[in-house]
Amino acid sequence: MKNQNGFTLIELMIAVAVIGILAGIAYPSYQDHVFKSRRADAKAALSGLANAMERYFTEENDYETARGTNGVPLSTVFVSTSPVDGGTVAYNLRINAAGTSTYTLHAVPTGPQANDRCGTLTLAHTGAKGISSAHTGVVVSDCW
Repeated sequence: MKNQNGFTLIELMIAVAVIGILAGIAYPSYQDHVFKSRRADAKAALSGLANAMERYFTEENDYETARGTNGVPLSTVFVSTSPVDGGTVAYNLRINAAGTSTYTLHAVPTGPQANDRCGTLTLAHTGAKGISSAHTGVVVSDCW
């Protein structure tokens, strides 16, 4: 008789079960990391939009006219989505309120980021950071 090498069905089933358990643990962690990465990109985009608003103010002497239809920044001021360099849109950037000397910017989650626990990220002309429409128990320091 020849001696045959190989795996038994039980050994294969155990290996599949271990892989399933590891995947069940790793996938939620991976998703959380992706959400945080997209949120970090949106925060950077909000800061970029705030800088663009300040440049606009030096030229026009007000913030109000930088706001286009539905709060979308004028294309000459800044892009209206995050990530700013293209790709799948995760946040829509909006100038929520703009006056002659004040503004409030919003990064509204959309598409793959729509269920983000932090909701909408906000940034005021004073540099004050905030959130709105966040899940219960989430505070600003969790998101910014």
